[in-house]
Amino acid sequence: MPKPIPAPKDTPYSGIIRLNVDATDLERHIFTVQETIPVRGGESIVLLYPQWLPGNHSPTGRVDKIAGLILHANGARVEWVRDVVDVFAFHVDVPAGATTLEVNFQFTSAVGDANDGRVVMTPEMLNLQWNSVALYPAGYFSRQIMVEASVRLPQGWEFATALEAAGNTDGVTTFKPVPFDTLVDSPMFAGRHFKRVDLDPGGPTPVHLNIVADRADLLDAKPEQIEAHRSLVQQAYKLYGSHHYGHYEFLLALTDQMGGIGLEHHQSSENGVPPTYFTEWDKNADTRDLLPHEYTHSWNGKFRRPADLYTPNFNVPMRDSLLWVYEGQTQYWGYVLAARSGLISKQQALDAIAATAAMYDHRVGREWKTLQDTTNDPIAAMRRPLPWRSWERSEDYYSEGELVWLDADTLIREKSGDQKSLDDFAHLFFGIGNGRFAAVTYEFEDVVKALNAVQPYDWATFLRARLDSHGPGAPLDGLARGGYKLIYTDTPSEFWKSSEARRKMTDLTYSVGFAVGAESRLNDVLWGGPAYKSGLTIGTQLIAVNGIAFDPDGLKRVIKESKSDGAPIELLVKNGNRFRTVKIDYHDGLRYPHLEREGTAPARLDQILTPRI
Repeated sequence: MPKPIPAPKDTPYSGIIRLNVDATDLERHIFTVQETIPVRGGESIVLLYPQWLPGNHSPTGRVDKIAGLILHANGARVEWVRDVVDVFAFHVDVPAGATTLEVNFQFTSAVGDANDGRVVMTPEMLNLQWNSVALYPAGYFSRQIMVEASVRLPQGWEFATALEAAGNTDGVTTFKPVPFDTLVDSPMFAGRHFKRVDLDPGGPTPVHLNIVADRADLLDAKPEQIEAHRSLVQQAYKLYGSHHYGHYEFLLALTDQMGGIGLEHHQSSENGVPPTYFTEWDKNADTRDLLPHEYTHSWNGKFRRPADLYTPNFNVPMRDSLLWVYEGQTQYWGYVLAARSGLISKQQALDAIAATAAMYDHRVGREWKTLQDTTNDPIAAMRRPLPWRSWERSEDYYSEGELVWLDADTLIREKSGDQKSLDDFAHLFFGIGNGRFAAVTYEFEDVVKALNAVQPYDWATFLRARLDSHGPGAPLDGLARGGYKLIYTDTPSEFWKSSEARRKMTDLTYSVGFAVGAESRLNDVLWGGPAYKSGLTIGTQLIAVNGIAFDPDGLKRVIKESKSDGAPIELLVKNGNRFRTVKIDYHDGLRYPHLEREGTAPARLDQILTPRI
């Protein structure tokens, strides 16, 4: 076995690490890194590459992208030895008399191959995540390691980050020293086409929308669009009654060239949306809950943090047991704040909730796998593609968690005679310590205690029943208490149609049981549905429908006709180099989810989506 890696201790690391990044190699997508690390001569040191990444909830650091790692001390080369058990660790024997290690390497970021990872650099923009370009010493809490970072960007580019600049010399921007955990939590967007918008003029702390785009014309936003983003800040303040940042920077990329992202940080967030986010506003409604979601994480996840996700450094394993709060309630507030701020309409919010309710009403994997167990998915599955997601389940703590918190919200409203709501929980739980920056951790019992402080009830049993139970059917009590029910019609909502168009797919999950994507290939098949029973799988290519070349409208027409003529739907399909004909015995026509007002319960869902004044 290799030498032990020092466990992190809450003591200061001596000296300041200087980290210099050259981000100008746009053609080859290479970041060139030079680090100066203070050391003590004659001692051994272990350098770590960040493995467990906040917001990813998993060990997804790309140590495989590190190349050209060469160390020097006192002008002479120093050899390193990779740990054969923990490949994210590098053992170094520091020469006697040395006071610093000079560390040089490249981060060879993805160049666009589908299996190469997320593209973070294009000719027009880049996303610099400091965890990808830094090694740090083992044996210390990351908050006890000070780092002075600097970056060289392509000439003429502008940037945004939560870091505070100290100066610019010869095209190199240097930032004020910060603890290593703050550095990792402060990524950068930079680009040739850049725009910055003040979202809270005269407010208590600065909040900015920092936009990079593939082209300059994509930056054009109408006043009412900007006003909706400003309203998001005000609605969040009304919800939480506090803020926990010195300033907040939305980093927003309008692109189909750089890889998509939605990642939270304490004083910023990384957000990737379609390039026409502003210029084709009506076509991108299904993307406009992203900023509210990531903004909410400044309160839920970064300030109030699950105790088992709070680790001393980035190489101590995280545990994800409370992601149904961290992500599930954030998913809920993402849609609520999007509606309250006007980023989406109330009807669009209702249509989005209908789509979520339908998904989990058909998520047959609930029969064997609990919602609680899905919190292990980021580690178990590492967000790799799953062929049978409806059966295997994957990170359902997000959107099934959203339904659980809708259930809790409407129950609080009902039990309190509509005098209290989940807003009161958010204010009580996430709104503590206005202006405080240091994270406050919580456990299951703390969530229960706060819910009881808002509305006395057996919340422990309520939550455990929803976290540990099985199907069939989704937890839809919140819809009924909110005055609505889930129905299906043969006409998709405008929200559904725009989402299909943006994703370039035809979603027939709730009729024949599959969705068709690029190259007429099935990109989802519902476990146990009509298509599944006919032997269809993901990746199958549709060639013809009832003897006529496949096209989406033709398939929909045949599905409609099968409802009246009783004939099976005949598909000519290709899988690999095999062609075959399959028949789907389905006769219920097209089915798309909607919410319909029902019963005598107050329209609590309407109240939830109404802006706070």
